[in-house]
Amino acid sequence: MVYRPLYSFGRFVLAACAVSLGVASLGAQTTPSTTAPAGPNLSRVDVFLGYSYYGAHGMVKPEGISYSSINVGGTVSGAYYFNKYVGMEVALVAHPDGNNDSLYTGSAGPIFRAHMQNYTLFAHANAGGAYLGGPNQNDEAPVISGVPSYYEPNTWGPTLAVGGGMDYDLPFFNNRFSLRLFQADYRYVHADFGPQISSTPGTASGLLGGRANIGAAELSTGIVTHFGSIVPPPPVTYSCAVSPTTVYPGDPITATGTALNLNPKKTASYTWTADGGTVAGTSSTANIDTKSAAPGTYTVKGHVSEGNKPAEQADCTAQYTVKPFDPPTISCSASPSSLNPGDSSTITASGVSPQNRPLTYSYSSTAGSVSGTSSTATLSTAGAAPGTITVTCNVVDDKGQTASSTTTVTVAAPPVPQVLTSNLCSINFDRDKRRPTRVNNEAKACLDDIALNLQRTSDAKIAVIGNAAGDEKEGKKFASERAINTKEYLVKEKGIDASRVTVYTGSQDGKTVNTTLIPAGANFDASSYAPVDESAPKAPEHHKHHKM
Repeated sequence: MVYRPLYSFGRFVLAACAVSLGVASLGAQTTPSTTAPAGPNLSRVDVFLGYSYYGAHGMVKPEGISYSSINVGGTVSGAYYFNKYVGMEVALVAHPDGNNDSLYTGSAGPIFRAHMQNYTLFAHANAGGAYLGGPNQNDEAPVISGVPSYYEPNTWGPTLAVGGGMDYDLPFFNNRFSLRLFQADYRYVHADFGPQISSTPGTASGLLGGRANIGAAELSTGIVTHFGSIVPPPPVTYSCAVSPTTVYPGDPITATGTALNLNPKKTASYTWTADGGTVAGTSSTANIDTKSAAPGTYTVKGHVSEGNKPAEQADCTAQYTVKPFDPPTISCSASPSSLNPGDSSTITASGVSPQNRPLTYSYSSTAGSVSGTSSTATLSTAGAAPGTITVTCNVVDDKGQTASSTTTVTVAAPPVPQVLTSNLCSINFDRDKRRPTRVNNEAKACLDDIALNLQRTSDAKIAVIGNAAGDEKEGKKFASERAINTKEYLVKEKGIDASRVTVYTGSQDGKTVNTTLIPAGANFDASSYAPVDESAPKAPEHHKHHKM
């Protein structure tokens, strides 16, 4: 077999390509991506491993030896994309096993792509170097002294390639892999093998040297592996909420932030601020102390950051309301609610703070005096006039909020002493048969006492009631005259004002006159007596009582 320095290397490259294809396929089956791209695969880096066919067309001149196509080859390329459409590509192609030649190329250049639904079209243009074998390399040539008789050494030369192809996105492992349906390039290779010479006379003969200008179709297919993405990750978003949203001063509030699109490989930091109360927290939750917050509506602001880029930071806000404490309420009652002058009543105040704030009590009254600073007090009515006393119960909490309520206590008027009439002495008219209505000497002591009583109590009056016996034919007349005669004695003999003496007739069975003293303010019940008409004429003998 003819010795070729790069023959073994070419076979190694081809084998490596095949192994790489297998590894890529195996990785596609065992290592899924954790992030599925939305829509087309906008990868940052594409690595292509595949089979390559080289259809040579050209010859070495001037000897006119043609190149043959190479059916077996391998290719590997890597493309780095700057944006969605444009990138740079580096490609290595090995065609080591032609009939009378071999070709290795390394080139680089721009690549362009256009994404469609499940497909990607691409075009590229590369320039680089080619390592081309001479056309006289022939495995069938005889070997002389260990060297093929028609040996043409491999030579470096420039190469250009332009073409394109189509990739189909495989619906596995989050579109990490694509099948290159085809890649079709036109490749031009130029090589200079030196001046044409003939072999040494007496040995195997052949032509050496010449220049090759080869144009060929280079067809490839294989697997494309995608790495990274030119689509930036979605920006970090942050939302926050507070619980509860409405509190009283001093009540705690918990603020909770929810961040989306954080990179799990980075550590996020959290900060919080609030314009009402004091906020503390370095995680996604914070506590707000509202002790120092006046009633009003406030905002807490959360900030999350996992880097210095704007998309790696986000803010959120939430509002909360601090309500003023509800004012206290109070009810007021008195026990007893009615009493006599000078007595005391217990005042009970029932104050309630909806938020259980400390309460202070005070009291006032329209009369009397009230004492106490707790929920009970005492009303003293000493010195208070009879009537209604209004007591006001007041309560104030530690925030200065007040409430009042009233109750009433009735002070009864002192009882008016009952002034009673009193019965005085009675006069008897049954001894003088001829003058049955005359006031005799025996009546003097009784009438003198009556006069003395009237003189001592100048505002008192006296009722004189005359009576008659049941057997007196003129009983009514006699009863009237007996009462009138008794009055005349008091008026004329004792000087008693006539207006202070009232005469009546009664129904008592007897020849008598009864007297009743009526002090000022006393009520005399005269309903059972008949007033006497003092203007009626009387018998003469009835008026001789003054000659006693």
